[in-house]
Amino acid sequence: MSDANKWIGPTLGLPELPFVDFGDALLNERPDGVHWKSEPLVQYANGRPFAWVDDEHSDADHAHVAANHHAAVLLHHVNPRIGLRNDDFTTLAAFAASIDMSTGAA
Repeated sequence: MSDANKWIGPTLGLPELPFVDFGDALLNERPDGVHWKSEPLVQYANGRPFAWVDDEHSDADHAHVAANHHAAVLLHHVNPRIGLRNDDFTTLAAFAASIDMSTGAA
């Protein structure tokens, strides 16, 4: 997963960015229907607000994150055939602007 810092970031002029190491969860399906990324993302956020932009989260992920993460969170679906569009960036910016940084709540 760290390859993005090597191959994508420099092309876009980005500095090295932090990333989630999915470890043993990588691509391992869960019997409860929760996406394999959910738990590592909640752990990495460690109570901080976060947005998860993906094309694969489901109702099970929304429920899992709500039950296990008590700061502001946004699970935002993006169509994989289209990618991020202006409306997505507007949604993400509104979410970020809504966060009370003293409490981490939206």
